[in-house]
Amino acid sequence: MMTTSLNQRKQRTRRSMLFVPGANAAMVSNAFIYPADALMFDLEDSVALREKDAARRLVFHALQHPLYQEVETIVRVNALDSEYGLQDLNAVVRGGADIVRLPKTDTPQDVLDVEAEILCIERECGREPGSTGLLAAIESPLGITQATAIAFASPRLIGIALGAEDYVRNLRTERSAEGTELLFARCAILQAARAAGIQAFDTVYSDANNDAGFLHEAAHIKQLGFDGKSLINPRQIDLLHNLFAPTQQEVDHARLVIDAAEASAREGRGVVSLNGKMVDQPIIERARVVLARVALSGLREE
Repeated sequence: MMTTSLNQRKQRTRRSMLFVPGANAAMVSNAFIYPADALMFDLEDSVALREKDAARRLVFHALQHPLYQEVETIVRVNALDSEYGLQDLNAVVRGGADIVRLPKTDTPQDVLDVEAEILCIERECGREPGSTGLLAAIESPLGITQATAIAFASPRLIGIALGAEDYVRNLRTERSAEGTELLFARCAILQAARAAGIQAFDTVYSDANNDAGFLHEAAHIKQLGFDGKSLINPRQIDLLHNLFAPTQQEVDHARLVIDAAEASAREGRGVVSLNGKMVDQPIIERARVVLARVALSGLREE
């Protein structure tokens, strides 16, 4: 398990969260080779009912492997009201997962119920109470209408995520290349996350062989303001990271903004100006984000 505190964890960069099917022994055993910002072991939809117990054991042992100690590990568990949910929570919390991803979160009570179970497990196994993060996946119209309340439900929440497949089915439609049917849900999740001061994550792009379609959707959610995206194919990691990387022009401007802010602070001036224009705090914060991204990803390759 990573040694960062929960508050530090909330600020981590998470452009990419790669799904790792929990029943796929080969992927579970070597997913650390992929450069995703977080690895997300899945015990829910990608695992057949007859494989649930075996997948849980595989993930439990993988979480304790030394090569997974320096990468952020997230586990999507089965719903608490299923016959597998509580067993999943026991295994992944005791195994040392950094974050538990709740599937199909419809109400704040769903978060609170899981939080209460996790706290009991932490106390029983000697793990620091409160150290296990939560990520709530919202996958229904009911969940979208409750997004803000869900986002504020627990201090353990590092973010909320959109799960599109169930959502569009409940809307009685299907996903399109334009994503028109998801615009309201995406905006609702993003607004809720920002109001609560947590991160927002987009759904997977399921056509793993369509790089152009993936990049089109990823550029759209980046422009909306999402922190990152769930992925199902390791090939998508570099594509996404490059998309989130800043251009040389953005980096040059960010450095000018930071230089102007530092000069203003040294001189005791309350107003920061650049080329005769006032620079306010949001612009300075945005410049810091740009410089942090270039340190992480390098410059964008066009």
